[in-house]
Amino acid sequence: MVEVCWKDKGGRNKKSVANLEDISLTGACLQVEAPIPLETSIRITHAKAELAGIVKYCVFRDIGYFLGIEFEPGSRWSQKQFKPQHLLDPRRLVMRSIHRARTIPAPPSNLVH
Repeated sequence: MVEVCWKDKGGRNKKSVANLEDISLTGACLQVEAPIPLETSIRITHAKAELAGIVKYCVFRDIGYFLGIEFEPGSRWSQKQFKPQHLLDPRRLVMRSIHRARTIPAPPSNLVH
């Protein structure tokens, strides 16, 4: 979970909690309860840092609104600053699959098909 801050069309400060769905060096995907207009400048705040970005897409899907955020120049995510607990590393998943495949015994050869 992260905090998201922005200004609405009337210039009023807005704040919401968002679920961080995905993050990369240059952007993020957030799930929020209410839409945020395209091209809105936002700040994403977490325990150790703040990231600034622009809303590039806002799509409703079943359980909420998903925002595509493009980080502003100079605002880059780093695992050293913040590593979400649920962040998946595809390399680790591949290594686990390889390890499992090596440790699962082959089926007996006397099975009739």
